[in-house]
Amino acid sequence: MFSRKSFWLTIKIYALILTGVVLIATSSNIWAQFKYDDAAYFVKRQLLFALLGTIVMKWTSSISIQTIKKNHRMLLICCFIALLLVLVPGIGVARNGSRSWFGVGSFLIQPSEFFKLSCIFTTAFLIEKKTSVKRLSDVIGLLVVPALGFLLILLQPDFGSGLVMVCSIVVMILAAGAPMKYFMACGCLGVLGIVFLIAAAPYRMQRILSFLDPWSDPLGSGFQIIQSYYAIAPGGLLGAGLNRSMQKHFYLPEPQTDFIFAIACEELGWIGALCILILFILILSDCVTIALRCKDTFSSFVVVGITALFMIQVLINLGVVVGLFPVTGITLPFLSYGGSSLVMLMGSFGLIIGINQQDSDVK
Repeated sequence: MFSRKSFWLTIKIYALILTGVVLIATSSNIWAQFKYDDAAYFVKRQLLFALLGTIVMKWTSSISIQTIKKNHRMLLICCFIALLLVLVPGIGVARNGSRSWFGVGSFLIQPSEFFKLSCIFTTAFLIEKKTSVKRLSDVIGLLVVPALGFLLILLQPDFGSGLVMVCSIVVMILAAGAPMKYFMACGCLGVLGIVFLIAAAPYRMQRILSFLDPWSDPLGSGFQIIQSYYAIAPGGLLGAGLNRSMQKHFYLPEPQTDFIFAIACEELGWIGALCILILFILILSDCVTIALRCKDTFSSFVVVGITALFMIQVLINLGVVVGLFPVTGITLPFLSYGGSSLVMLMGSFGLIIGINQQDSDVK
């Protein structure tokens, strides 16, 4: 995992993880003390997830990419079955209105996280098989599997996760050379679909309205984004200092999850926030370099898909925190509290590290 070729990428990943642990410790202590009578409740669990993620990352970095290529269909079938089973009452666990998890008590696994990865493998395999993706029929064929998965994820409902997955697949298809005009047409159809989805779920319409004017309902749907503004604005250049956030005192709801970047701005200031953004950009740069160096198409597009999944999630989360996008429930990779997302993300980057090392060994 800490091979010479991937050493600096691994260091950057762990720099983000450790930054996340510190921010979770400082942002969650008040809420954790109130709810669990343990100020370190969330940070202890995040450290446990990071340890488990390290084990998974080490394992995935040692997997042959050809093994994944041979077994991608079985993985996809298992993930589809999991997406169906999680919808069954008594099997899937419901939290905050969504039935998206398996698990017991507070230890939960989100099958949609596994499906995102399996969808990337399948798309990479199909792209490798095709001589080109210039025709509309080729593009539609590549979108069938993610579209079916998206529909199942919507039934949970989890629009944010489904959106991130579809967008990452679109990036892969564009990287394969598909004409942009097809996606412009699909975008028009997508807008109609989004309008329908918003009309079908009143809470989504409420999020749109609060996004357009959060002060129209400052104590309801607009409360979270307004409190995010109040966290970011006073941060200034250097911030208030670690553990000196005011918004974590029951103003910004559960600040250790989706809005952890707002706490980072408040406590670390613009300089601290900029350092976090630079780490994200450096990881993106390393992954793009690895994708371009890959000798086989499948490996290259697996790296492209994982990188797209990672960066789209970063962009959506940051966009929500600063008010550019409606609230979606998307966490900030490596920084936000969460077990399934952290372990799966570390495992995914383990694959990138393994691909980089295997490509080096071939050379």
